[in-house]
Amino acid sequence: MKTYEYQGRSVEEAIDAGLEELGVTIGDVNVVVLEEGAKGLFGLFGSRLAKVRLELKHEENLAEGARRVFQDSLSETPDKKEKTAPKKKEPAKRKESSKKQEKEATEEKSSAITPAEIKDAFSPEGKAQSFLMDVTRLMGVEVEVHANLDEEGNVRIVFEGDSRGILIGRRGDTLDALQYLTSLYVNKGQEDYTRVTLDSEGYRARREEALIRLAHRMANRARKTGRRVALESMNPYERRIIHSALQKEEGVSTHSEGEDPNRHIVITLNRGQREQEYDDFED
Repeated sequence: MKTYEYQGRSVEEAIDAGLEELGVTIGDVNVVVLEEGAKGLFGLFGSRLAKVRLELKHEENLAEGARRVFQDSLSETPDKKEKTAPKKKEPAKRKESSKKQEKEATEEKSSAITPAEIKDAFSPEGKAQSFLMDVTRLMGVEVEVHANLDEEGNVRIVFEGDSRGILIGRRGDTLDALQYLTSLYVNKGQEDYTRVTLDSEGYRARREEALIRLAHRMANRARKTGRRVALESMNPYERRIIHSALQKEEGVSTHSEGEDPNRHIVITLNRGQREQEYDDFED
């Protein structure tokens, strides 16, 4: 059974960091808490990170689960072959002009797409690239698969092409499923884990910005109302963004509750903040 260790400001944060990196849910792993962690004096001195060990239960079952998510997300993609009203006949000259414009537009789009550099098939990025080239071909999706290693040795995949939007799915479900399957393929038989991240149309960056805005808005609500605020259910990747966004937010803390797929983040006021709110009310 493979095991992986992760750290965070709290046990919850360390667990979510591991789930996000492995691309799994809390039900897919056994959790062993190695260090509870401590905030230290005034949150500055003697602080200690929490440390957990995650054990993958059954990799074959996990792969099958990801395949189901992938297939479900594809079935929710709008059908492009919907019937449309019959086109009216156009004069010959207008028809020729229209065809010429369409051809020029197609050529312009094609020229804007950068052909992907084919990587060494035995390297982590090369394995990911070849795997995804096969998968997208079988899906009938025409995209360029750009693969690179970042400074930390993580594999970064970016899809480019007219059909790349199909690979995102509902709230990124298709992208997440593809990312997990690719991670399984790249790390099969390897001792050291290589993190794999997939992106299409800048979806990850846009989603991260939206989640950070949401985190700060909900933190303000918690402070104004003096009550805990529960966010909607999110996957480990999204929960980790919320945790990180509010790490240094004054007066609030975050933790996760529930079981996947309903696991969500709850924002609460720190004890000192609650006492301050009470004092303000008394005054």
